[in-house]
Amino acid sequence: MSSRPGLFTRGLSGLSQSTDDNVSSSSTDRDDLKRNFLKTMRPLPTQHYWNVWFDRPDKDQQQSKSASDGSYHSNLEQLGTTIESVQDFWRYNNNMPIESIKMRESIYLFKVGFKPIWEDRRNILGGSWTFRVPKANGPDLWTRVQVLAIGEQLQDVLEEGDQLCGVGLSVRFTSHLISIWHRDASKQKSVDAILQLVLTSLPGDFPTLKPDSYFYKKHSDHAGFNPSPEMQAVLDSQKAREQQAAAAKAQAEAAQQGSQGQPEPPQIVEVPPSGER
Repeated sequence: MSSRPGLFTRGLSGLSQSTDDNVSSSSTDRDDLKRNFLKTMRPLPTQHYWNVWFDRPDKDQQQSKSASDGSYHSNLEQLGTTIESVQDFWRYNNNMPIESIKMRESIYLFKVGFKPIWEDRRNILGGSWTFRVPKANGPDLWTRVQVLAIGEQLQDVLEEGDQLCGVGLSVRFTSHLISIWHRDASKQKSVDAILQLVLTSLPGDFPTLKPDSYFYKKHSDHAGFNPSPEMQAVLDSQKAREQQAAAAKAQAEAAQQGSQGQPEPPQIVEVPPSGER
């Protein structure tokens, strides 16, 4: 299990005074000491606020995750209150019975303003890494990935202009699927950096994640992806920009190769007229 943040004890040295010294303290001194103690015990705020979401698929209608009529949204439920501090996170994490989450159900830890929906306006151009691990190891990896998220390590490795959306855990028959969502799937440096961070952050005693146990996928590449017309227009615009950028890059590379492969022009040697030296 990942080591937890150490206890915040800055400013508590005054509590180590002897009993005799405390007896002789005035009422005002005791009040000041109490206020200082309470101040040092204030929550450690996280850089971003986070929400916990729970997804329970509709067993009757078997709606896909991309249902555009709103039926899917009714199965997505926000749990508890917003996580605003390290203490809030551990309180939620320590009281979340992962083993009680049923088949096909999912839990997500997402930044406030993001929803764990492919077609959400903030996710529409993004993608995610998914790690398939045995259920015996799922809770451990899930905690580690969440800590990487709220501790901003995942955000720190992303390419400029990209943003972490959140992380999720989905239950399958014999495994847990742990996912990491980011906002811009076109940024390859972000894609590579997320994987590298996860793999290098695992302790030596954690079972090795084999290459066939994890994969990356754009949200728009999922079979059930079905955005609204408005969001489809955003996708089409992004695709057009990517095609233009790819064409410009190919043209520049072709021009560079052509200039490198072109033979140098022959040198002209002037020959003086006959009789001249």
